[in-house]
Amino acid sequence: MPSVRKAKSEGTKNVRARHVTRKLVELGGSVLEEVRKERNPKLYIPQRALSNVRFNAKQSIIELGKDRQARSFFNVGMSKKFMQTFLVAQACKQLLDEGKTTSIRDLYYMVKHTIADSKVNTFEDQPESDAILEDLEVTVDSLREELNLFASNRGAMVGNVTLTDSGDTIDCRRMGSGGYSVPSIVEPDVVQFNKINADFILLVEKDAVWRRLNEDRFWQEYRCILVHGGGMPPRGVRRLIHRFMSEAGLKLYVFVDNDPWGYYIYSVVKQGSINLAYESIRMAVPTAKFIGLSAFDRERFDLPEDDKLKMTEQDLARARQIQAYPWFQKKTWQREIQKMLENGLKFEIEVLSGKRISFVTEDYLPHKFSHPEEMLD
Repeated sequence: MPSVRKAKSEGTKNVRARHVTRKLVELGGSVLEEVRKERNPKLYIPQRALSNVRFNAKQSIIELGKDRQARSFFNVGMSKKFMQTFLVAQACKQLLDEGKTTSIRDLYYMVKHTIADSKVNTFEDQPESDAILEDLEVTVDSLREELNLFASNRGAMVGNVTLTDSGDTIDCRRMGSGGYSVPSIVEPDVVQFNKINADFILLVEKDAVWRRLNEDRFWQEYRCILVHGGGMPPRGVRRLIHRFMSEAGLKLYVFVDNDPWGYYIYSVVKQGSINLAYESIRMAVPTAKFIGLSAFDRERFDLPEDDKLKMTEQDLARARQIQAYPWFQKKTWQREIQKMLENGLKFEIEVLSGKRISFVTEDYLPHKFSHPEEMLD
């Protein structure tokens, strides 16, 4: 059985590689055709800007609009980015042709060099190549992971699921205190779900609280999968959670700090981010629910006064900013944010340990699951 599964995985991977390679070839071919016709070759890249982002209320996700920017070769202000786009595309095609993967950091070194007979570098720093990579992703409508590029692992998972990762069987019930390190590339040709005995996923913002839940075997008692993303969940974690939702129908609960940044993490997981609006359809989980910390939890659970933090001017400004976002216009969310502003306080989820070391496991989360009216969506 393992050999059959691996063969099927390799076949799927080859199909995906051919599909993405074809897109890259077509992109290059369209430019060559313009050159043959002695025209100024151009690329048309969807604009990744707030002005070209809209909230699809029906699907409850952030989407990229239809505005595109022309990037032409015979334009002093655009020629370098034009050249950079094809250097990155060429490197990605090489990876796909050879069936290899590499990091976005290594990609930067692959495409960086000094142009012959000049002192001009193709790229000066990695953020420059990262931005071009995002342009390429949206232009050919492919995730960077589909271009065989990965980022460093960040995030961990434990719980009632057995999966196959690159041919190796991983039982996430037996991953010790550190859990399964979620990879950057979690596409179906790399990661397959074998057996899921869970009812939901609990995404925890902080590693320390995730470790408490893991040590207390919360996932075992409540038949769930525990995931953390080390703050803002990286793309691999968000993509994996989306797959659990879309392929296995699991519910998602998000457990973050009671501050504007925690609220924003929740909204990115649920609706997608402005910067990655073009990938919301494959990353966002519109059915996600906010389980806490809530601004009302201070009174509900008599949170320790010593652990409260006053909101800074930056916090207050950020709270008012997200209060105006279209996806936070529900009455429940307006009430939640207004309560935080009135309190003028913020609480990190670690505050629950101030009540008792296992308060989060034995009291807080059990209370929330038995009082779903306190959750927000």
